[in-house]
Amino acid sequence: MKSKILTALICFSSVWISCDKTNQEYRIIDPETLKDKIAGGWAGKMIGVTYGGPTEFRAQGTTYEDTIRWSPANIDESLWQDDIYVQLTFLMTMDQYGLDAPAKKYQEMFAKAGYPLWHANVQARKNYYDSIFPPQSGNPQYNIHADDIDFQIESDYIGFMCPGMPQQVVSICDKIGHIMNYGDGLYGGIFVAALYAEAFFESDVNKVIEHALLSIPAESDYARIICDVIVLHKQYPSDWRAAWKELESKWGGEDICGAGSTFNIDAKLNGAYIVMGLLYGEGDPFRTLEISTRCGQDSDCNPSNAMAVLGVMKGLSNLPVRMQHGINAIGDSIFINTTYSFNKAVNSTYSYALGFIQENGGKVSDSEIKIKRQDPVALPLEVSFPDLVFDHKISVFGESTWKFKGKWETLKTIPWGEKNPVSQSVYSENSGDEAELTFTGTGITLMGNWTKDGGTAYLYLDGELNRTIDSYFFRSNQEHYDINLWHVFGLAPGNHTIKLKVKGEKRAESMGTRVYITEALIFNTAPKNSVNYKFSFEK
Repeated sequence: MKSKILTALICFSSVWISCDKTNQEYRIIDPETLKDKIAGGWAGKMIGVTYGGPTEFRAQGTTYEDTIRWSPANIDESLWQDDIYVQLTFLMTMDQYGLDAPAKKYQEMFAKAGYPLWHANVQARKNYYDSIFPPQSGNPQYNIHADDIDFQIESDYIGFMCPGMPQQVVSICDKIGHIMNYGDGLYGGIFVAALYAEAFFESDVNKVIEHALLSIPAESDYARIICDVIVLHKQYPSDWRAAWKELESKWGGEDICGAGSTFNIDAKLNGAYIVMGLLYGEGDPFRTLEISTRCGQDSDCNPSNAMAVLGVMKGLSNLPVRMQHGINAIGDSIFINTTYSFNKAVNSTYSYALGFIQENGGKVSDSEIKIKRQDPVALPLEVSFPDLVFDHKISVFGESTWKFKGKWETLKTIPWGEKNPVSQSVYSENSGDEAELTFTGTGITLMGNWTKDGGTAYLYLDGELNRTIDSYFFRSNQEHYDINLWHVFGLAPGNHTIKLKVKGEKRAESMGTRVYITEALIFNTAPKNSVNYKFSFEK
């Protein structure tokens, strides 16, 4: 199978996208159509996230084959979805502090918001309270979720307000995306926003995808996996499951966050599922939703993005009537912990879009909007975890390689949203207590708990102080269990030793000085993909 992909990739490297240099300097759209397309984008997000919501992570490393039940009445569930409320917080930041607000202000607004967060977002939230600000807050040194899906699911508003302006998309994404992501995690957000920017003026979904790829580095893994989907679609034009199997075989195991499990919240694999839905859906809203959902993993986010692309392409007025009715029924309802409703989001996005159009050399009148053409320009390549591969886990229970000094106790906990204890850890709250581990590899992640009674500890690597860690966390009634406390990669191959030393200290708001640990994840360095290729889209 891989040889077939290689052959196809070689062929694909000669794909040529025609850009007629004699085309007019401006793209022209009337105000009513622009606003309808923006409304279609927001509506698509709301429809898609509720369509796939009940299936989220129900299929990991396999396709989802159970019945999918959805009706327009379900759209009201979008009012408490992180796919929507996080980016609305960013809109609120723009409203309050202006377009030139620094990234730190955006980080502060969503760090202090009253809703729960996960993965790259929650790490960026904790980083804010640990005084780690953008772009470091999304950097893989401080955020092991750097390649996760977070920015990909919340960059939509950027694309919605940048019709036909891919350079403006990249400029905004560069600032906002580095709050929580880096590398492929950043490129996921850029790619999705660029899909929307293209969809305002292109009805051929193949061209939308190919042009959006020009906004991310061609040598990135994110671009490579999207290229694979395009190739596989040509190879299996009527069998998306056959394409899915080959994609899974090559890329399914590449997720640092879900290392050692079938769970995959990596931006690029889930981004590939967006494209699967778009290509095999062939413009049909329900088929697009179904396929992007049945691909599995983060299967509420992926149909949400795919459906939003169709929403922009078609406009709200051209979506199925019952979808329109479902959106209109909650048009003035407020998304949790924001000041925004659907109708307000559409109006605000439209207003910002007009401003960006004029700033970028366009012209706006009551009857016509002229958008100056922009050629896509990608950012320089960033790679979060080069050639990093998971090796094995070392639990704090039953592993002789761990050495404990002092009074360490065992605790079973009930994670947020669960009913029964499913997480077990050891903890100490006593100054000077130590936990030491010697391992063989080029990287390690120390896992433990963030809690409202968390305290601080020193972390030593090979005898040298590396960092001080703080395990306190209690925001929006959330604590986090078996989460990354500290990590380091890029070590020389061989044996290494880490030692955690409890300080017995805490920040003022913490209820205690406990430091909890659960296990260590060990990594090595090796080439991850046997197929290496380059592709280019000529203008």
